[in-house]
Amino acid sequence: MKRNFISNSPESVRMFKNDILESLSKVSFYVPVIIFLPVIGVCTYYSLFVDEQPFINFFGLFIGGLFVWTFIEYIMHRFVFHFVPKAKWALRLHFIFHGVHHDYPSDAKRLVMPPSASIPLATGFYFLFKLVFPALYVNGLFSGFILGYLMYDISHYAIHHFNFKGSFWKKIKQHHMLHHYQDPSKGYGVSSPLWDKIFRSDFLKK
Repeated sequence: MKRNFISNSPESVRMFKNDILESLSKVSFYVPVIIFLPVIGVCTYYSLFVDEQPFINFFGLFIGGLFVWTFIEYIMHRFVFHFVPKAKWALRLHFIFHGVHHDYPSDAKRLVMPPSASIPLATGFYFLFKLVFPALYVNGLFSGFILGYLMYDISHYAIHHFNFKGSFWKKIKQHHMLHHYQDPSKGYGVSSPLWDKIFRSDFLKK
């Protein structure tokens, strides 16, 4: 997905003629926290007090859910967001979902996923978890999975707007900035470069 145009302006390009659709395409960085932090709380409660998971079991499931998120984040970014179709209508859809972010990476209103997309996706993944995993494991796994999503969304916003002092976050920011400004066919992990290293889509960093 080579790009010839990148705006460093914080401007927000209009994508829809319809004002309602346009407003739904924008969201402040704190909105996912307001929506999904209670989801984590409810899933944690159900895992511990309804499913009666011992805390050590819950902790293992929670970490497992975080780990699953890092894989889903990589797969979605690489094979869904960076899949470039040929049909004009599909190209338009591709621009709405991810292309606009590569053209306008400093647009503060399009750095976290809007609820119009995140809520249906989260719901779909919850039912997928119910199909794939034993029922008693679902709530514990999903609480960690959603925390992983929140960490991804908030860190993505921070990477584009904050200057980090710590070496860990500097490396995370460097990884994502190389994806934007050097080669968008590499560096698909945003909150972690783990899967880029495993699948050899990482950058050669000095």
